[in-house]
Amino acid sequence: MAEELTTDTPETPEQSEEQAIKQRKNGLYPGVSDELAENMQSGWADTELHDLTPIAQAEHTAARRAALSARFPGQRLVIPAGNLKTRSNDTEYAFRASTEYAYLTGDQTQDGVLVMEPVDGGHEATLYLLPRSNRENGEFWLDGQGELWVGRRHSLAEAEQLLGLPAKDVRELPAYLAEATGPVRNVRGHDAGIEAALADKVTAETDEELRIHLSEARLVKDEFEVSELQKACDATARGFEDVVKVLDKAQATSERYIEGTFFLRARVEGNDVGYGTIAASGPHACTLHWVRNDGPVRAGDLLLFDAGVETNELYTADITRTLPVNGTFTDIQRKIYDAVYEAQEAGIAAVKPGAGYRDFHDAAQRVLTEKLVEWGLVEGPVERVLELGLQRRWTLHGTGHMLGMDVHDCAAARTETYVDTTLEPGMCLTVEPGLYFQADDLTVPEEYRGIGVRIEDDILVTADGNRNLSATLPRRSEDVEAWMAGLQG
Repeated sequence: MAEELTTDTPETPEQSEEQAIKQRKNGLYPGVSDELAENMQSGWADTELHDLTPIAQAEHTAARRAALSARFPGQRLVIPAGNLKTRSNDTEYAFRASTEYAYLTGDQTQDGVLVMEPVDGGHEATLYLLPRSNRENGEFWLDGQGELWVGRRHSLAEAEQLLGLPAKDVRELPAYLAEATGPVRNVRGHDAGIEAALADKVTAETDEELRIHLSEARLVKDEFEVSELQKACDATARGFEDVVKVLDKAQATSERYIEGTFFLRARVEGNDVGYGTIAASGPHACTLHWVRNDGPVRAGDLLLFDAGVETNELYTADITRTLPVNGTFTDIQRKIYDAVYEAQEAGIAAVKPGAGYRDFHDAAQRVLTEKLVEWGLVEGPVERVLELGLQRRWTLHGTGHMLGMDVHDCAAARTETYVDTTLEPGMCLTVEPGLYFQADDLTVPEEYRGIGVRIEDDILVTADGNRNLSATLPRRSEDVEAWMAGLQG
């Protein structure tokens, strides 16, 4: 990895980037002569892009902004994308725009800010963005975030064509916001500079109301979002097939081979993985969020594989399959797997318009509890076990969550609009029951210990019931075995 030009004259916190560039051009920094600085200013072709096609979701982002405008009339609304975060020294983590910003704009660039100014009973939306790297002052080649270092940014004119919004230079925004008057709300936690500019104009309470509203606005997906979620599920299914095909290589290495194999699919067909991949083999399957993925993969064990492709528009799938590494379930593995499958079937059947959000969880938990009582692992009756929550020793987690741009989407929504609500068409959620028998659990027979099973699918609520967006991946134990045999044959 190339290293940026080093200096003998350290920059102070008060020194602007423009001053630093001027110093370099004036020969105050080693390796940058006046002649080189002058040479770098000329001889470059005009690369401005014209007649660009608006992004696919432009009409949907406009509708979302209109709905937001109606909810907060007469108030300035500020929604930042966020800034780069340092990983180490002069390297940064890969940037992902804040969900709120991307949802309302379709843009994913760092440092961007959407500002909605109240006008005539509505709002006028403006995107504040970093323009292209300046070629006059040398920013494009001297600055670590310049065009020759990290790639070309869109010009403001290009961004306007793509996103359907007027665009201005974001470097002018903090001063403007500091002088602005009237009620304002800001989505916090993404841009410290914007928060500082608004420090004496906002309250935590009113800002939180904006964040909550934007979370609740995503509970029902529009047609573009549904198509993206289907795209994510289809790509994820292909990633699962990739994994099954290389289980022999994973046995020769570790769970990381599985993680890496799926990551390749995520990067080829999408933006990234939607969350840390869980490639949990053997007793690691009993750890709900096993993302270390550094353990062995052995024939005879189960692999609990929980992963999702995130599309280029930032919508993610979230699918889990529990697979016999050697392609065939043992009797005890099949017994536990089939119980979880039966619970998932009951949960999926409970997903329909007008049903309570908690209904699918309750349906799946009841089946799992019936199995635990039947197997003699907990003393019944079933109603007693459910009332006391005794099944949770082996079920541990809720049976699902909303899904969308975040894997646990709409997380800031109020209880009454989320877990206490009724389902309606356009909602998308996971149904993922599981049973986990820890390797050191002395309350269960030895043959159960170290077995963890979870089956998870992404379910869209439709007008007449539901649609399983991840249905191309088999779920029944015998179908899983046949599918694996076909891929490995």
